[in-house]
Parts: sequence; C-alpha cells; structure tokens
Amino acid sequence: MKHLKILFFSLLFLLSNLAKTQVLTWEPLFSTDADSVTIIYDASQGNAALEGVAPPIYAHTGVITNLSTGPSNWRYVKANWSANLPQCQMQPLGGNLYRIGFRIREYYGVPESEQILQLAFVFRNSNGSVVGRNADGSDIFLPVYQPGLYSAFTQPAIRPLFVNEGETFNVRVQTSQPANIDLQLNNVSVAAEPGTQQLDYEITPSGSGQNWVKSVVSDGITEVVDSFYYYTIPASNVAELPDGVRDGINYINETTVTLVLYAPEKEFVFAVGDFNSWQMSDASLMHQTPDAQRYWVTITGLTPQQEYAFQYLVDGVIRIGDPYCDKILHKSNDVFISEETYPGLMDFPAQAQGNIVSVLQTAQEPYAWQTTDYVRPPKENLVIYELLLRDFLGKHDFATLADTLNYLQNLGVNAIELMPVMEFSGNLSWGYNPIYYCAPDKYYGTKNDLKRVIDECHARGMAVILDMVLNQADNECALVQLYPNLNQSIYFNAVATHPFSVFNDFNHESTATQYFVDRVNEYWITEFRFDGYRFDLSKGFTQTNSGTDVGAWSNYDASRIALLKRMADQIWLTDPNAYVILEHFAANSEEKELSDYGMMLWGNLNYNYCEAAMGWLSNSNFSSISHINRGWTNPHLIGYFESHDEERSMFRNLTYGNTTNPDHNIRTLGVALRRVQQIAAFLYTVPGPKMLWQFGELGYDYSINYPTNTDASRTDPKPIRWDYVDQPERLNLYKTYKALIGLRQYPTFQTNDFSVSASGYAKRIYLNHPDMNAVILGNFDIVSANVSGTFQHTGTWYDYFTGETIDITNTATTLNLAPGMFHIFTDQPLPTPELEFSVGIGPNTDNPENYNYALLCTPNPVQGQAQISYNLPQPAQVTLSVFTLTGQLVKTLYTGFQTPGSYNFTWNTANNNGMPVAAGNYLYRLEAGSYVETGKVAVLR
Repeated sequence: MKHLKILFFSLLFLLSNLAKTQVLTWEPLFSTDADSVTIIYDASQGNAALEGVAPPIYAHTGVITNLSTGPSNWRYVKANWSANLPQCQMQPLGGNLYRIGFRIREYYGVPESEQILQLAFVFRNSNGSVVGRNADGSDIFLPVYQPGLYSAFTQPAIRPLFVNEGETFNVRVQTSQPANIDLQLNNVSVAAEPGTQQLDYEITPSGSGQNWVKSVVSDGITEVVDSFYYYTIPASNVAELPDGVRDGINYINETTVTLVLYAPEKEFVFAVGDFNSWQMSDASLMHQTPDAQRYWVTITGLTPQQEYAFQYLVDGVIRIGDPYCDKILHKSNDVFISEETYPGLMDFPAQAQGNIVSVLQTAQEPYAWQTTDYVRPPKENLVIYELLLRDFLGKHDFATLADTLNYLQNLGVNAIELMPVMEFSGNLSWGYNPIYYCAPDKYYGTKNDLKRVIDECHARGMAVILDMVLNQADNECALVQLYPNLNQSIYFNAVATHPFSVFNDFNHESTATQYFVDRVNEYWITEFRFDGYRFDLSKGFTQTNSGTDVGAWSNYDASRIALLKRMADQIWLTDPNAYVILEHFAANSEEKELSDYGMMLWGNLNYNYCEAAMGWLSNSNFSSISHINRGWTNPHLIGYFESHDEERSMFRNLTYGNTTNPDHNIRTLGVALRRVQQIAAFLYTVPGPKMLWQFGELGYDYSINYPTNTDASRTDPKPIRWDYVDQPERLNLYKTYKALIGLRQYPTFQTNDFSVSASGYAKRIYLNHPDMNAVILGNFDIVSANVSGTFQHTGTWYDYFTGETIDITNTATTLNLAPGMFHIFTDQPLPTPELEFSVGIGPNTDNPENYNYALLCTPNPVQGQAQISYNLPQPAQVTLSVFTLTGQLVKTLYTGFQTPGSYNFTWNTANNNGMPVAAGNYLYRLEAGSYVETGKVAVLR
C-alpha cells in the first residue's frame, strides 16, 4: 500500500506540474512539513507575465491539505489579494529570479492535525494587475512529503520531452534517502547505482517515435517506480498546405478532415484525440508548411456524425483546442450543464489533459431554415432589446428563448441584442471573458437551438445582433495559451495600450489578429445569420498607448478609425447591410466620422435621464440624445438610458428619488414607475435607433450591484421577475413602452427635422413632417409648473395617450402640468393606446380628487413596533402588507373591505410565522382597489 501511495502521489504531481516549464525550483527537493524550504521563482518561465516587471514581486500562496476539496480549494492563504505583506515579498536575485524561504507548517499556520499535501502559488506585482502562473494559466503547486523513500526525475526539467534525433540530453534521478537506483530505457536497464541519492545518465535518441524512461528505486523494503517518455521528432516533416483548406477544421468529406493550426515560431505540433486514441506518433505529428507558419494533418477513417474530441499539443508543453472549432468540452464547467439544456453532451475524455478539448463531427445534420422572406429593419429605426439569457429566463437556454419571443414582438421591439454567447470562462459570466470565439456556449444550449432563435426572430421581422468581444480574451483562450509569454505573442499586447483593460488585450494592428477577427465576424453571419454585431469596448481597438489616461484614450485617434473601418469593410464584404455597432464613447469628431462611414454608436444617457426621473434637475439635460445636437449627419446614435452596464432607473428612483414633495414622493412605487414612463416618452419619440435593457419595460428595480450593493456583485446573477407582468402598475409601464415604440412606425418619428430641448424642468421635443407634426411636453419638476410649448400651427391637436383634443389658438401656448406629467400631441388623430392608468403623475382616475392617502410608518427606523397608518377616500378592498426588498412577502397586516376613514395597524417587526425579522430595509405596501403605494422602513436590532 505504501508503494502504491507514493507512486500515485508522484504521478499526480507529474500530471499537474512537471509537464509544464520549470517555473519553480526548491530546496530541499523532498521537503516535509517540518522543513525550512527555499523556493526560487523564475519570472521568465510559465506564462512569463512578470518577466521584466520591476520589484517588488509578491507570492500569493496557500496550501492544499487533506481537507481541501480540490486544487482550487487553497487553505491558510497568507494574505488577501490586495495585501502586500512583508513575509510574502520575494527577494530579487536578478535575471528575473526571485527567492522566498520559510518553515512550512509554521509559515502557513496549519495545525498538526491537518496533513499538508502541496504548496500553492501564483505571483503578482504590487497592485495585483500582473500575475505569474504556469504557461497554461493554472496555479503552481509544489509537493510536500511525509517521511520516507521518494524519488523524482529532476532532469530533464520538462516532461514529456521532445527532442530531435541525435540531440543528447541528461537524465537525473534523485531520492530522499540512500537507495538502489535502476534506470531503464524501454524496459531495458541502462544504468544502476547502489546506495546513492543521485544517478545521472545521458541519452542520445535515434529513430523517431516514443521511448519510455523508468526509474526503479529500492531501499530493500520499499520500492518506488517513476517514469516519463520522450519523443524523437522526425528529421523532416515539411509539406505544402493542401489546396482549399484554411485555419481550423476543414471537412473534406464524411470520413475525412484536415486540421490546420496557424502557429508561427513553434517547433512542432501533434493532433491527438479520440481518432488516434490520444497517442503521439509520426501519424499524429502535423506537417509544417515550408514557411514554418502553419501545421496541418489529414485525419481519415472517421465515422460519419460521430463526435471526436481532440487537442493540439504544441512544442510538447502547450495543449489547446482548435481556435475556430464550433464546440468545446470543458472538464470543470460542463458538469454543471443539465441534460435538458444540452441533450446528449459527451463526457470529457479521460485520456485528455488540461481542461479544454475541441470537438469535430463530420456529416452534421444541417439546420433547416424556415424563414426565407425576412427583411432586415432599417438601422435608423431599430429598437433593440438587450438581453442576458442567464438573467432573462430561468432555464437560461436558447430553446426557451425561442418560445418567449412573442412577449418581445408584442412589446414592439424589432431587434434583440444577445450578450456574448460564444464560449467564455465559467458558466455564469456576462460573457465578456471569451475563450473560444466560434463555439456557442453550451450553458445556453445547442448551436441549432441558437439558429432557431434567429430563425424565429426573423419570422417576426426582428433582427438579432450579437455582442462581440474582440478587445480582450480570457486566459483559457487558445490564442492566449499558444503564446503564454505575451511579449512573444502575435495576437496580444503584453501590456494593454489603454485604460479599463481586462484579461488579455488584442493587438489590432497585428495581421494575425486581423485575420482572426475577420474569420470570427464572417462565421457568425454566414453560419447563424446574425444581422450584425455590437462591438464591446471598441475604443480599445488601438495601439496608440494612452496608459491609464482616459482623456487621452478618448481623443480623436486616426489609427483606431482606420482599424475599425478596415474591420467594417470586411464585414460588409460578407453582408453589405450588416449592422456594425460600436461601444465607443470617444471624441465626438471621431464618432461622427465613424457614423458617416455607416457604423452605429452607443449613446449612453443613463445619468442625465435618471437624474430627470429622480427629480434632480441640475444635471438632467439629455439633449445629446439627438444626433443633430451632436452635429452628426446621420441618425446612427443608439440612444438609451439603461443597458447591461448601467444602474437601473427604477432602482435609482426608489433609492435616490426626490422626496421633497410628500404628494409626489419619487421613492414610492407608483410615482417611480410613472417617472420612468416620462423619460421613456422622451427617449423613444426621438428619431434614430434606440435600446432598452431587459425588464426595463416592467420597471426592474434590482440594483446592478445586487445582492451586496458593491461592485463585487456587478456581474452576479439577478432575480428573474416575470411575475412583474402580473402587477397592474408594472404592466401599465410595459403598455406605455409598447405605445411609445408603436409611434416609431410613423414617418414623423423617423424625420431628420426635429429638435430636443431638455434643460431645466420643462423639456420639449418638436417633430416636423408633411404627414404629421408632433409636440412632446413634460414637467420634470416635483411640483406643478407651467410648461410653454411652440406648436407648429394653431387648430386642433390630439393627445396621443388620452385621445382627447386640444384647441391651440396661439402657437406659443403654456400648459400647467402636474409633477411628472407629460403629453404627446399630434396634429393628426392616432389610435389611442390601451392603458389601464392615466399617463404621468397628474390626476389619477383611481385616486379621486388627487386624494392624499397619507401612508406613513412611524417610527422609522423602528426597533420593536411600528405604526402604519393611512386614509381611505372611498370604499375599497384593501391589503396592507410588508415585503422584503426582493419582493418576498413578510407579513400581511390586513386584507379585507374597508369604508372611507383613517386606519392604523401595528407591525411588531415579525413575519407571518411570528418570527422576528432580521435587521434591514423592508417595504410596506398599501393596495386600495387599484391604487397602490409603497414606502420603505428600516428595522433595527
């Protein structure tokens, strides 16, 4: 049993670390937990991220013990990531070498009852922005031994070893105590030494192929066996690339594929997988093209429609999937994907190493497209629904989305924008950490289910836009791993050239990057029929180095413009009418030039619109929602006040809204919703493309930073509140959005002859068109106010939402508007929208004579008991309840019929089960007939 245990530990450590470059050396070699160990880190090895980085360098370190659940479960970590402790600072030795030493168990503070198995490391600079890891991005582990006999190959440093014929190398075996060492080559003894702790032997390879080196170490009681293989590369393996193939998986016929990998500066590549039992051989060694730029191999004898997993083994160290594959398997992530989401997902192959393999499949069943008469909406009139599948549907899959499109069609949007759906690290991400750019993420379902989503959208006249992330790639991306030392990468900058950079920054001036970008953009349009792209962080597509200066980064950049035009031109060669949308936020002169070229640009007015909605008017001017006010020629500004990246307007209203006027308290639900109606009216009536974020049409009121209200929760999953549709006041907001979006079918709301005036409390939009003129007036104050408007002519005008007429006798007309009230007037009658409540915050038909219900909770904050009181103007069915901020019912204080009068109820800060509630904020809610009002109370303990 002892022999087997030692052998297992040795093999485990070999698989996890020794197949990588020698990032660490340490003394003593067979350290026990009682030893003092000295560790030297070579920053030029592994991913080499810290090569050349000036000290100080810190070790971020912990241990793997017998109580760890896996290699990621570090215990007794010395310091938080941001803490620069002196005892974790590495001593610089020069030449990218750094040293640290300590007594193991004492240093980590591990109790004697817990067995230490490994020391775990990554290394970082002082602010943690640059991290040294293994070449494949994994953590670095060192073994910790129990007393006894152990052996290890300490030369060659990299195993398995790949050598050329005749290239001599040294083999060194070391042991923890004197023992007999027998060294064998292909099971034949070639060297032996009794009673020693080290044996050296030189091997000169002959002939190509795989050879096994084995050490048998014995002290007469215990025998320890260790082994590795070396592979001798054939002297010549150069061949021209076959005609008609390109980088990636090329399906020749139902039984044959040709694999092509672009890998300049690499020495050799094997293609190993299910099709060759994961064995390296001369047959699996890929040919090198004469220019040494590409590697290729043709695989024959495949079974039609059978899936085969495979990897590329590059230079004997790097294992990657095919960068252009349309499916990967991920050892760590796929176990969380259900059979319902992805039926029949094949298991990760036991023979594969690392976390990721590609999948190929000949004779795939093609998707049968149903929609043949689709006409793409004009980009100038797009209404885009931005959607994160994870937080939109409980099942988070393409198949369910395809069955949910009627909801969006009924709303009136004519495009959906899917946040990134290509394979990204993990399963629960927003998707801005892509790794395999041509493979739909399986957490969302199959690729044919995605095609069905697009097919169903096109059948409804709705475009589908893909959020494309080509500014950065995560560490598991094949292109990153192919050149782990980014200083040598043909794709990425070693240091990003701009602020707000995450992961690995693409160099868009590199021809290798440009080829990859063009292939990816071509793929999703041709294979999936996407209508275009929204390019994330497009301002980062530059080699002009602005460091951390956001202002300099935003300045006009001719080189960036040229790169974006080049990319757009290539997209338009594939599809001349494809949408090209940029998340840019650069100098207006640059955005105008890109707009003139045919691209669309995001117009973020979140702050100004939300200030207006909250009743804080000094910074509420959203006039730049108009492309005309920006000096643009074309309506290519995609205006919005909510996106995935901005705080939700309803959360702002309920949390920060103006409460100065108790009769117009913006922090109450009804008022908050109607203030969103108002800003929506001043968004969707402005000509040009517009966008909304999912569930904004229902007044989604969870913070972008839910649940902790810190940036740490920004990308965390959020509650999915389809039940909001059942709440009349929220459904009314949906219907308002629908009515506003419906106006955009009329030429008046597509005109280039309009103006937006949005300074101060009185905001106005004027639209001029031969068919119909329109005037939109709104009072954004929290008290009633006079709002003047200049109508295009006198005569009869029509209020869109009420259907009532107004006789304008003077073009310069002043109206007295209640707080939050707005009107859309047209000089032609239009169908009156079906709304359940009056629009705006004026007189409410469900609130007779603008009655003050005087809903109040005292004391507030409360510790013990609270009194919740209100007035009732007319008989009504009443419910008084307390909820959590997430909408869960806590306590029903009253439900029943009440006559007019004043009422008071005691809440003892307990729930319906009589249990005291936890300290925190809660909502109390009055429902009287169809009147609803909500307040917030803080409970102290």
